[in-house]
Amino acid sequence: MSFSWAKPYEPKSPFMRWLDDRLPLPRLAYGAVGGGYPVPRNLNYWWNYGVLAGLFLTIQIVTGIVLAMHYYASADGAFNSVEHIMRDVNAGWLLRYAHMNGASFFFIVTYIHIFRGLFFGSYKAPRELVWMLGLVIYLLMMATAFMGYVLPWGQMSYWGAQVITGFFSAFPLVGEPIRIWLLGGYAPDQAALTRFFSLHYLLPFVIAAVIILHIWALHIPGSGNPTGVNVKDEKDTLPFHPFYTAKDGFGAAVFLLLFALTLYFAPNYMGHPDNYIPANPLATPAHIVPEWYFWPFYAILRAFTVGFILPAKLWGVLAMFSSILLLFFLPWLDTSPVRSGHYRPIFKRFFWLLVLDVLVLGWCGGAPATPFYVGMSQFAAAYYFAHFLIILPLIARYERPLPLPNSITEAVLHGETHKTAPAGPARRQPAAGK
Repeated sequence: MSFSWAKPYEPKSPFMRWLDDRLPLPRLAYGAVGGGYPVPRNLNYWWNYGVLAGLFLTIQIVTGIVLAMHYYASADGAFNSVEHIMRDVNAGWLLRYAHMNGASFFFIVTYIHIFRGLFFGSYKAPRELVWMLGLVIYLLMMATAFMGYVLPWGQMSYWGAQVITGFFSAFPLVGEPIRIWLLGGYAPDQAALTRFFSLHYLLPFVIAAVIILHIWALHIPGSGNPTGVNVKDEKDTLPFHPFYTAKDGFGAAVFLLLFALTLYFAPNYMGHPDNYIPANPLATPAHIVPEWYFWPFYAILRAFTVGFILPAKLWGVLAMFSSILLLFFLPWLDTSPVRSGHYRPIFKRFFWLLVLDVLVLGWCGGAPATPFYVGMSQFAAAYYFAHFLIILPLIARYERPLPLPNSITEAVLHGETHKTAPAGPARRQPAAGK
């Protein structure tokens, strides 16, 4: 489809013409994120979070490279090198806090990005691969964050590594050899710290490479939009630049302001005070917890207290990993032809129940393992799996969606009229955008 406003790239200076003839990177950027890329005209601020995730990944890479110049990956010197960065390196405290809190902000915008995709059906055809590549990025983020959490070599770093790698020992026969292979020994020590530092430095660049694939896969079908209706003609679109670069710039400014306020006024709010105590293999902390962005999965792990056929620990580990792997199958679990949750009244209610459920799981995962919190975790974990495996397929089969607008332009210029849908199951509704 051609667009009258999409002017071909024309280098203006002799140098740019020379570069374009030999290495057309400016032309590629213009077509990917510039004035040559058509974007639905009704995108709202929920579509800012992909760009924000890229922004915070950049912050993590830049600050991480500088911190690596001063870090000493040694069981004897890692903790002291972090203190040296904080106290003696010029602006070291700012770099360290920016890197530490940048990880939290990276996960915040990523979680919002994921839930936006869940609500607006971003996993539905033809964007299944875009969704799956996004989940691969999320898994790589989790691995990178875990290994980074070990590097300060404080009490929570050491015992977090002990507990997390201990998950693998739950698997019979192969579990313990895998754990020893990961750690390079029988407990976290010099070998584990060295390999975790190496992988923590490498994986952000792998994440950046997968993000390029993620964007490439997105550009094939084009961006989704709040109505879920496909682009029909050029009236439904706007050039990405300057309209959405300005919108993304405003969102970036807001989040950078929040980021700055966190760095200067609450830099340790999202951390754990025990990590300012040097690692001691002989003193177990009273309450071992991972970073806050792992709490929902930690709650699912602890929800299994009684084994059936298999040990309870193995059930917990399987459930924890399954809670993420389950998301890869969403395009086939949710068979409704309507993408946007705005036109799915029943789905919308259960979506907000899911959001509440994940918040409850996070609350329980960060709390002590008392009977009350374990019981809450069991209830919330059961609902989490029921939502995707039972509730979502039933909603897709029996829900009657609201009528879709005829085009994106109609929804933007004339408003969205929500009328009572005709009788019949959802599969009789016209597919979104068709």
